[in-house]
Amino acid sequence: MTNLSMPSSEALWKTIRAEVVEIAKAEPVLAPFFERAVLRHSRLDDALAENLSTKLAGGALNAGALRDVIAQALASDPEIAAASAADLQAVRERDPAGRTYAIPLFFFKGYQALQGYRIGHWLWREGREALAWMVQNRVSEVFGVEIHPAARIGRGILLDHGTGLVVGETAVVDDHVSILQDVTLGGTGKERGDRHPKIRRGVLISTGAKILGNIVVGEGAKVGANSVVLKDVPPHCTVAGVPARVVGACESADPASLMDHRIDRSG
Repeated sequence: MTNLSMPSSEALWKTIRAEVVEIAKAEPVLAPFFERAVLRHSRLDDALAENLSTKLAGGALNAGALRDVIAQALASDPEIAAASAADLQAVRERDPAGRTYAIPLFFFKGYQALQGYRIGHWLWREGREALAWMVQNRVSEVFGVEIHPAARIGRGILLDHGTGLVVGETAVVDDHVSILQDVTLGGTGKERGDRHPKIRRGVLISTGAKILGNIVVGEGAKVGANSVVLKDVPPHCTVAGVPARVVGACESADPASLMDHRIDRSG
């Protein structure tokens, strides 16, 4: 898949605005939505706050109050916006369905769930745990994605589809990782403390994989679909099966970008 250079935040926002103008011309019924969600705003941060607050509002969270919380998080921690832009770039580069920036930004729930997590994680770090749980609960209800707000997730993450993803409290996902639907990064029982997986840079986790316990999936590794991983995975190896075992070396140094889910059992 072609690697696209990461645009500046200003260039990215200009591109998104141009895209929605063209989309609205082709689909006039969407013109009011894009006017409210994009064209009335001057920054990507504002559009992100508008879209997330509208999606996640419900129950005890009204859209206006939630928009203020999201805006506060974005203003307080520039890393959130930087990570959100890197995630959007990851979708654009790695998902064949992501042929624009605007469509994933507004309509891909894996991307949106990840940004909801980022707001919840900021609240958790600020000691506002009840509100962090409320945001996490709404992400779960709306998008079908369960990410504990204390989990640590880096930049440039692709959650392809996202449905059924579960990420535990002490899980760590480094930058530049691709994860498909119905994946679990979980514990193995009732133990407390550091009990969830650590996923290193460049890893590809295929559909339905379960990675359990305080184990490490090494840099540039690939986890086959529906595998159950219970021990460390060496860097640049492919594992598959129940329980998972090494079945070969990765054909690419960067499986997260290649997004090839076939299992090479040679070597």
